[in-house]
Amino acid sequence: MDVYEAVTSRRAVRGFTDREVPREVLERVLSAAAWAPSASNLQPWHAYVLTGAPLAELKKRAGERLDAGDPWDEPEYEQYPPELKSPYRERRSAFGEQRYGALGIPREDIEARQRAASANWECFGAPAALFCYIDRDLGRAQWSDVGMYLQTVMLLLRAEGLHSCTQMAWAKYHRTVAEILSPPDGLLLFCGMSIGFEDATVDHARTGRAPLDETLAFVDGW
Repeated sequence: MDVYEAVTSRRAVRGFTDREVPREVLERVLSAAAWAPSASNLQPWHAYVLTGAPLAELKKRAGERLDAGDPWDEPEYEQYPPELKSPYRERRSAFGEQRYGALGIPREDIEARQRAASANWECFGAPAALFCYIDRDLGRAQWSDVGMYLQTVMLLLRAEGLHSCTQMAWAKYHRTVAEILSPPDGLLLFCGMSIGFEDATVDHARTGRAPLDETLAFVDGW
């Protein structure tokens, strides 16, 4: 698979089979992803990979919290601005309509949307998950470095025939994740990432992209 195919075939998959992801594949992917760029080579990412019994225990604890109606943990960062301006507001709304529309859930059925969202904490059935932390003392540039690292991981997973789904949803249960992982106090959970083989029986609606002239301008000099 060349890099163009990896980029265009990567998408957020929300339905995985229980087929095991070989340890050597994960090690190969994450060893190569360590070469992702970062300003002054800070390499500000801290990744944990969960499989097997530890991942099952995390899913169990998250599910128990969900069933008990426990409130989400105090947020450690702002996932979206309180008031999204145009065109970001419309893009987010269109995503929601497409995501839940594919599941046959109307906009006004909040309870059904919440049930669908709860699959996040089951990792959509994936047998492997990565949890990415960043030192809470670092700044915006380092957060962007973490994004480049995660993108590199996702593209390498595609090269291995695997799919993934990054999930800021896990930051809402960051205390539960910490119970399993015991990260140092100075680290902040940015997101989780479900990893596995796609369940072809699950409908994966592909979200569109804005026309190029909305996000790109050429200033020609030739």
